[in-house]
Amino acid sequence: MSGIALVGCPNCGKTALFNALTGSRQKVANYAGVTVERKEGRLITPGGRTVRVLDLPGTYSLRGRSPDEAVTRDVVLGRLDGEMLPDVLVCVADATNLRLFLRLVLELKSLNRPLILALNMIDIARRQGCEIDVERLSVELGIPVVPTIAVRKGGIDGLLAAIDRHTGDVAVAASAPAAGWREPKAAEIRAAHREADRILKACAFRPGDEKLTGRLDKVLLHPVFGLLILLTVLFLMFQAVFAWATPLMDGITALFDLLARQVQTLMPDTLLRSLLTDGVIAGVGSVLVFLPQITILFLFIILLEDFGYMARAAFLMDRLMGGAGLHGRAFIPLLSSFACAIPGVMAARVIENPRDRLTTILVAPLMTCSARIPVYTLIVSAFVPHRAVWGGMGLQGLVMFGLYAVGIVSALLVAWVLKRLVWRQVAEPFLMELPSYKWPRASNILLSLWQRVSAFLHRAGTIILAMMVLIWFLSSFPQAPADAVEPAINYSIAGIVGHALVGFFAPIGFNWQIVVALIPGMAAREVAVGALATVYALSATGEEAGAALQPILAAQWSLPTALALLAWYVFAPQCASTLAVVRRETNSWRWPVVMFLYMTAMAYGAAFMVFRVATALM
Repeated sequence: MSGIALVGCPNCGKTALFNALTGSRQKVANYAGVTVERKEGRLITPGGRTVRVLDLPGTYSLRGRSPDEAVTRDVVLGRLDGEMLPDVLVCVADATNLRLFLRLVLELKSLNRPLILALNMIDIARRQGCEIDVERLSVELGIPVVPTIAVRKGGIDGLLAAIDRHTGDVAVAASAPAAGWREPKAAEIRAAHREADRILKACAFRPGDEKLTGRLDKVLLHPVFGLLILLTVLFLMFQAVFAWATPLMDGITALFDLLARQVQTLMPDTLLRSLLTDGVIAGVGSVLVFLPQITILFLFIILLEDFGYMARAAFLMDRLMGGAGLHGRAFIPLLSSFACAIPGVMAARVIENPRDRLTTILVAPLMTCSARIPVYTLIVSAFVPHRAVWGGMGLQGLVMFGLYAVGIVSALLVAWVLKRLVWRQVAEPFLMELPSYKWPRASNILLSLWQRVSAFLHRAGTIILAMMVLIWFLSSFPQAPADAVEPAINYSIAGIVGHALVGFFAPIGFNWQIVVALIPGMAAREVAVGALATVYALSATGEEAGAALQPILAAQWSLPTALALLAWYVFAPQCASTLAVVRRETNSWRWPVVMFLYMTAMAYGAAFMVFRVATALM
């Protein structure tokens, strides 16, 4: 079967073109040995030929500075083990910003491989007044050049015809990898820039006025108004995440509660029923209950990316990020971490410098993820009075905002320590190509949203499910003796461990019940609420457990203990799925261990100070 590979810079519409070519005939996996996504699909050409389509990660050149770029380089050069060498390369270029792509085209052309240039978003370029002489450009480059509009029906017919012609060429099968390729030197790169400028002047005309993009950028990139607009967008986004998700989360909780009750009604009281209700159903429910929030946040991120605004948000945040030692591109991973640290850690792949990427990964879990919200809500509602302060603002809401703010400030401080005191690395300049503004396509948004959501469920849900079954086992065995007078959990492995560790946690005000709750909380932070309900002999789960726990905690815990537990959860990395993803992204156990130790130390130190200060003031 013939195969083609789509190559192009980020934000060129390559993914939209891949979706238009393959539709639903695609699958997403990982390249062997690395964490970079591999997207492959199938298309049927007008001549009836089946062609394998590989969507390579975005790259500006074949130098391979980031993991994504290294994979693209190795696939194009035939160096990646287990990956077939593409018969034809299709370079996807943004027609509104042709100069940036011409250097990549020249670099690909030097490989002497079959090459097609797809001028994507040609309609937007024409609306902006940019005229491109396609025939002259094809002659100058010595390759076929095909205008495309990936988001319009019939907009890829010319490309399909070109693919049909080239994949049917017998000479294509004899093409060999560019074994002698080497990274270009500085003089060769400058020469390629000059050649790209010459071709651009000969083949394209762009008016001096950038029209809509230029006018919007004057406002959206303004050092004052641009930041205000960005903060407004973020405020509206997070309001939508919590407001829109609540009914869906309530529905999912009710569904899993109903499922658990049905199992309890139909099955006798055995260990199998306990495994299904307390292990499997509770485990899956603890993941899916937060899926609406994560989906809504992903939707906003995809929309902002497709509109072309995400790159400008990173540009605006570069000064703040740079002051803390973070790369400007770290804004996107940290933003994703407000839903869950897992997609935030994965999004750090966009950062080229390995240490900048590692710094972002290490601080991403400090962002207040949605899994902390049940714990925060439980404690805040039980111990913080529901009254208005400072012109009508709710005191409970201010405390919640303070918890979010502490997480953000802590992430910036840790990044500053890592970059200035540990690695002592000078921050690299932040260079980013700003794409043109464009309307996203609904089908492309839905497909991208499904891919991200399914990846989250596969990578996070399976880990948490396995951990919940393990926690159920530790909390159920050994079983209590027949003459037991204490709660059954006291005789289990989890109960024994909790009592054994209470001496270590006593200086920060934790009792043995809290220590026991921290054990299942390692699977996912929100599981601690259900664990506390079990410890205090409550059979209800979810919101009912939270409502029943509030008066009990208010009566049995002191205020310093409650505040210390809040401080603990701001920092503690009690999330096995996040640590597992960090292991996958770094290909090492070293950094998950470092993350667990430094965040646990910060959590213990913060809880100790809060408990001691609160105790002294009472």
